[in-house]
Amino acid sequence: MSGMHRNRIEKKLDKRRISFQRIVQLISAAVLNGYVMGFAKGGIFTGASKAVCVPVLNCYSCPGALGACPIGALQTALGTRHHFPFYVLGLLMLFGIVSGRLVCGLCCPFGLVQDLIHKIPTPKWVVPKSFDRAARMLKYVMLFVVVVLLSVFAAAGTGVAPPYFCKYICPAGTLGGGIPLMAANPALRELLGVLFDWKVLVLAVILAACLFIHRPFCRYLCPLGAFYSLFNRFSFYQMYLDREKCTGCKECERLCPMAVELTKDINNLECIRCGKCKSSCPAQAISWGFGRH
Repeated sequence: MSGMHRNRIEKKLDKRRISFQRIVQLISAAVLNGYVMGFAKGGIFTGASKAVCVPVLNCYSCPGALGACPIGALQTALGTRHHFPFYVLGLLMLFGIVSGRLVCGLCCPFGLVQDLIHKIPTPKWVVPKSFDRAARMLKYVMLFVVVVLLSVFAAAGTGVAPPYFCKYICPAGTLGGGIPLMAANPALRELLGVLFDWKVLVLAVILAACLFIHRPFCRYLCPLGAFYSLFNRFSFYQMYLDREKCTGCKECERLCPMAVELTKDINNLECIRCGKCKSSCPAQAISWGFGRH
């Protein structure tokens, strides 16, 4: 088999692989938000599964949501003085230890939204490294300050604290919960105010940024991604780069949605393990799996 013919076959297989990943994202979004009647009636699901945290950012108030968002659950638990979030933290640590940020790349519904919007033909921006490096720290501020510290200190003062991130920032909640509920429920629309306008503005800015920057929310703002990133280097699931096969073409880095310098550090904290590097590598130098190679 000629090298050119083999490359054509490999490109076809790569496209199938990418399509498979998109299917996984769509299935995940459908499973996590499978209560169709909620969208029709303008209400939210209240069954027993709502007490179970899903592994990704998925608003509790989404009409179709069958489980609880881990960030929302974490804030709720921290926002009461008498409850430590052993269950939520334990579950998040379990997901992190097993897979790192794999769920960000394959299972997050808002990640899927960002991926699809970025496909719209527009000029794409390369964010200067100095700004990009500093901006990525914002998601850790969101996690440790907005999600954790504000909840703890506000609860210490008043006995209960609102979920600050969900209430004032989370674009996934606005898109999946706020807008569908307002659209289906006329009574709620009469209660709209400045807060809802602010949340829609935050969502609009992030979605607009997606046209030019791949996954800006994941890169710069997501507290859940920040939490999972802490486990990337030692999670059971790892990415591997065979340096003997690697030609240094950096095609993987060109296509990486998180702009990770993969040839330097393939298990970087920013890697969401979407698989684009693996499917794009002409030398097949990248692999992934559980355990050490």
